[in-house]
Amino acid sequence: MLKEDERFEPLGNGVEIIVSDDFHFTTDTILLADFARHKKTDKAVDLCTGCGTIPMLWMRHNPPKQVYAVEIFPQGADMLSRSVQHNSFAEIITPVCADLKDLRGKVPFGAFDLVTCNPPYKLSGGGVRSAEEHELFARHEQGCTLEDVIAVGAKLLQFSGRLCICQRPERLTDAMELMRRYDVEPKRLRLVQGKLSKAPKLFLLEGKRGAKQGNLVVEPVLVVEEESGGFTKEMNDIYGCYKEGAGSK
Repeated sequence: MLKEDERFEPLGNGVEIIVSDDFHFTTDTILLADFARHKKTDKAVDLCTGCGTIPMLWMRHNPPKQVYAVEIFPQGADMLSRSVQHNSFAEIITPVCADLKDLRGKVPFGAFDLVTCNPPYKLSGGGVRSAEEHELFARHEQGCTLEDVIAVGAKLLQFSGRLCICQRPERLTDAMELMRRYDVEPKRLRLVQGKLSKAPKLFLLEGKRGAKQGNLVVEPVLVVEEESGGFTKEMNDIYGCYKEGAGSK
């Protein structure tokens, strides 16, 4: 089941995911999985899924009806496939190894209630470039752009379906403008701060396919750590039984 450099990471409620030094996850992924507020009746897609953290987190409590998990790198998709097998989730989670820009015939368009994506944060050519190819794709807009994510998300959603993403605050204007361009109206926004005394480092945004403009709900800021150290109560509630330490996306 496990290959070299792989290990099982407990996610709580008996669910375990296969991670490695190359394919793992951060707090951002866990926050997005929680922010999406999946329902038991949802048909969902997670884009840029990596080793499948978001779908696997959803399986802890009230699993969705169906989940497609899309990953461009065969290694990540294979790890998710084995995690699905290990946890007996094959009836719900379908791993798809594909470029999200080429999903026609692989994932049905216009069929989903929920699409999530923890996309690359850095513009192509911006910041310090990652040395490894998988890190380059995960952190920089090398394999897909924010526009690609939103355009594909809009195609996958049925009318009134929801698209949930996380990104850095400097991309908020871009995200909202792109959602409207593809008929996904921003409806819910939450900023995330490392500590109460720090500026926001992340935003979580939900848009609804085909909704009327306006009525954006701005939720209270989510603070990750107390000033004295340690998670806030809300963060402990989000993590549940999971213990941090798995690394990055």
